[in-house]
Amino acid sequence: MPVTGTENNRALLDRFHVAVNSHDPGTIAQAIDEFVAPDVDFHTPVPMDVTGAQALKRVWEVLLCAYPDIHVALEETVAQGDKVVARNTVTGTHLGPYQGLAPTGRTVTYSEIFIFRFAGGRIAEIRGVVDVLTQLRQLGAATAPSSPGR
Repeated sequence: MPVTGTENNRALLDRFHVAVNSHDPGTIAQAIDEFVAPDVDFHTPVPMDVTGAQALKRVWEVLLCAYPDIHVALEETVAQGDKVVARNTVTGTHLGPYQGLAPTGRTVTYSEIFIFRFAGGRIAEIRGVVDVLTQLRQLGAATAPSSPGR
C-alpha cells in the first residue's frame, strides 16, 4: 500500500520531535530549516520582533536557555488531510532565565496541544495551546486561585 501525504506529514513531525529533543540548538535550527516553511504562519502569544521560521527558532533558543534538558514527549497524534494534531507533555529543569524569572532549579511538567498544517512537504502553519499557567505555578511565579468561601 503506498504511503499517503498524511502518513508523510506524521513521519515528518516525528522527525522534528527527535530534533527538538536533541537539546542541541544547531540541530533544532537545522530541523526548522528542513521541516518548516520559512514563512510559516506561527501563531503564538509570545511577542517577538521576528516572524515565520525565525520566530520558531527564537522560541527554541529561549526554551533551551531556560530548560537545557527540555523534553517534549509526543503523547498522541491525530492526522487528517494536511493537518496533524499533537498532544505533548513537556518536562524540563529551570536552569536559565525565563519569563523574567531567575533560575529556580525546579522541574516543570506541563501539557500542550499543537495543530500543524503541512504544504509542499513542510510545516506551513502552527497553532497551539500551551499550559503556561501550570508551568509558572511550578516555578513559583503564579499561585492557584483560592476557592470561594475560604
